[in-house]
Amino acid sequence: MFRPGRLTTLATAALAVGAAADPALAGTGQPSPWQLGLQDAVTPVFEQAHQFHNFLLIIITAITLFVLALLIYVVVRFREDKNPVPSKTTHHTLLEVAWTIIPVLILVAIAVPSFRLLYAQYTPPPTDLTIKVVGRQWNWDVVYPDSNGVTLTQLMLQPDELQDGQPSKLAVDNPAVVPVNKVVKVEVTAEDVIHAFAIPSFGVKVDAIPGRLNQTWFKAEKEGAYYGQCSELCGLAHAFMPIEIQVVSEETYKTWLEAAKADPEKAKDVLKQAKADAAAANKIAAR
Repeated sequence: MFRPGRLTTLATAALAVGAAADPALAGTGQPSPWQLGLQDAVTPVFEQAHQFHNFLLIIITAITLFVLALLIYVVVRFREDKNPVPSKTTHHTLLEVAWTIIPVLILVAIAVPSFRLLYAQYTPPPTDLTIKVVGRQWNWDVVYPDSNGVTLTQLMLQPDELQDGQPSKLAVDNPAVVPVNKVVKVEVTAEDVIHAFAIPSFGVKVDAIPGRLNQTWFKAEKEGAYYGQCSELCGLAHAFMPIEIQVVSEETYKTWLEAAKADPEKAKDVLKQAKADAAAANKIAAR
């Protein structure tokens, strides 16, 4: 015989497990072990996407619980031993109006923040910096067209090249550098096949298509290293085509850019020194 009490106990246990899950498992800039949810947002657009995601999660959870409650009610209330003679009711005007109007209202409630997010994604504020990203099998070129065409070719670091704190299969030999709190326009294209430029913590993802120039933008509000990957199945080495962007202070960016114009190796030294200074400052602040 069906026992609703047992199902209620199981449902309660499932909710308890879900409540016990740590919502902060998602990291900033790169994936985290056992990650749940989106990476932390460091741009206004991705923060808006987080809010939209959380709003949708509430709606989805409410609908799921409502449907589950209806199913349990139907199973208990209309089981055979309680209703040996089935009802022949086929229409209920108020119910049919309700199940038409309520979904429409839900969709309208979803559409409003969705349109706002789309508008924010495709309507950038005035640009402070432009970079051009070119995908190829299997690496990325990052070009600074406003700075004498400084070009960085990003190749994935091999396991024996990784330094402390650099994630495997995500760190590259020549990270791109942008200043913090500046609007960066990204022009995206490809030389051979379709690739996709994606940085999860920026909320950025756009196809890189040969012969076509796509655009996106971001404004990183927190310094640090941010990683992404090609998000299109582009061929044999698709899994080994990472992207790395370092967000630094405006002073460090200017110093790095001048060094990059002269010698890319000197530019790497500028980044290393900036990381060392930041680590020292964090140690002092932690005391």
